[in-house]
Amino acid sequence: MPEILLHYIWEHCLWAGYPQQTTDGQPIEIISVGEHNRDAGPDYSHARIRIGDQEWVGNIEMHVHASDWYRHRHHLDPAYDTVILHVVRDADKQVCNSRGKPIPQCALQYPSDRDYLTGLLAEARRMDGPEARIGCARQLLDDPQLLTDGWRRRLLYKRLDCKRSSIERLLAITHGSWEHAFYISLARNFGFHTNSVPFEELAIATPLSAIRKHRDNLFQVTAMLLGQSGLPVRDEHMAREYAFLRTKFNLTPIDAGLWKIGRIRPQNHPERRIRQFAHLLHSSEFLFSRVIETPDLKALVELFSGEALSRASIDILLINTVLPYRYAYACARDEGDADRYRASQLPMQMMEQIAAEDNAVVRQWKLLGQTVRNAADSQALLHLYQNYCQHHECVNCEVGYRIFFGNTLPL
Repeated sequence: MPEILLHYIWEHCLWAGYPQQTTDGQPIEIISVGEHNRDAGPDYSHARIRIGDQEWVGNIEMHVHASDWYRHRHHLDPAYDTVILHVVRDADKQVCNSRGKPIPQCALQYPSDRDYLTGLLAEARRMDGPEARIGCARQLLDDPQLLTDGWRRRLLYKRLDCKRSSIERLLAITHGSWEHAFYISLARNFGFHTNSVPFEELAIATPLSAIRKHRDNLFQVTAMLLGQSGLPVRDEHMAREYAFLRTKFNLTPIDAGLWKIGRIRPQNHPERRIRQFAHLLHSSEFLFSRVIETPDLKALVELFSGEALSRASIDILLINTVLPYRYAYACARDEGDADRYRASQLPMQMMEQIAAEDNAVVRQWKLLGQTVRNAADSQALLHLYQNYCQHHECVNCEVGYRIFFGNTLPL
């Protein structure tokens, strides 16, 4: 039995009508199956279940065989300490988290007819493809030109404007400090999606003012950030330095369990990214001002090139942090929609010079015959997927409107 089928049964509540219980006999009520996590870490987040009289909110991990928990080494990974239920087909072994605490386990009950399950598997595999998430997939396959360049450009503008709004909210929290807001946003994007939340928490817990007081000393900046991450500081000298800095600035480290480490490539390991971030802060005083004043894309790339970052990583930082901040800062000096549109032109032009992102959503669009030439395209298509396709806002999408009402668009 493939694990994808177990996920399908869980997500579509095909277990409904079958009594569920833990392997030690406690009744289970599944209140919410949670959200499917396609990155590193447990399979489902924000699930709600009741075991006996106790309600739990947290993560769900799934395996065909319970012993896969140990084969995948989850018992050594603190990221799985938040699992509230281990859902399996075959409960061949009791499992424990990294602290040695047993995890409640459920051998999921569901219809067992072989023909029925074979049909479900075909459906699960179909639902794992692009048609599951993009309602007009078949129409786009027949006519890729339904998604016009004009609609892509408007989507890119909308995406930049959404990011501007997020930056404005962060500016309100940082009392209007562009440098401080940029520091937090840059940290978040150093997490490269998988660890964006703990990186953001790290920046919030480590004031920029403290970093600046020791910016000239790379060892101290690195010690401060590594210590604040909650991850083990293996270098004794650095650990002592962090202890001194922690007392000096009254710092509190974040929870190490926030970091996702399992299935992470070595170049994306949190400690490596933290060291790169420390190096950037050390080598670039008043980084936000330099980002705003740097005249062209080549110079922006060079600004980030001294931190052992790959060009692909630099591109992600430019797309998600640098160019949105340039746009937001330009907008802050003007007023009105026309001014915002003019301010968006340079970031848009720079995105046209950056390679397209490569992720699951972009690959879906490519499967549907869409050409993705650069980051301007990939950002537009990401915005389309996240803000229209996922929410079934077809009638508000130019593609959906054309399908429903023909090629005459409303004025």
